[in-house]
Amino acid sequence: MAHEREGTRERMPAGATATNRAPRTRLDQPRPPRRRILPEWDPEAFGRLSERVARFIGTGRFLVWMTVVIILWVLWNIAAPSDLRFDEYPFIFLTLALSLQASYAAPLILLAQNRQDDRDRVNLEQDRKQNERSIADTEYLTREIAALRIGLGEVATRDWMRSELQDLTKELEERHNGHREPGVFPADRSRGRDVDDR
Repeated sequence: MAHEREGTRERMPAGATATNRAPRTRLDQPRPPRRRILPEWDPEAFGRLSERVARFIGTGRFLVWMTVVIILWVLWNIAAPSDLRFDEYPFIFLTLALSLQASYAAPLILLAQNRQDDRDRVNLEQDRKQNERSIADTEYLTREIAALRIGLGEVATRDWMRSELQDLTKELEERHNGHREPGVFPADRSRGRDVDDR
């Protein structure tokens, strides 16, 4: 044990303290962000911008403005003095500008369509889950209503009880008036018992 302690003392440089040791990476703290070579951007903000551009490109206002600019471009380069023309008759610069605009417009439109497809997919999934919940609730309510109907079919209603009581009173009246049977009305027999008992 003593030799091990001496070995560790020999390995550490003289005058080394806890404050001037090499810093260790701490596991309880997040790493500092690394520097990246490529610039970073918010994909959500870029997607919103692309949707705005795609919506503007798809409007009639954009077509009108683009047509006005092209007409002014062509008229200027045909009717203006030759030293003020910047794009002569084949209009190569105009063709380059329109092809550049088309090359940027197509990916922006596709990006906007992809974002719209993602939103539609999420909405369809939510609608499907809502429909499943509605179907389950409807089936549950249908089963409950069926159980209530079965239960109500076995419950005696007021009209049924009234008809049964009327039938019983008619039957008792017929027995009492027509042919009295001994033991049907115990009140008649009780008088006789009282007389016998006396």
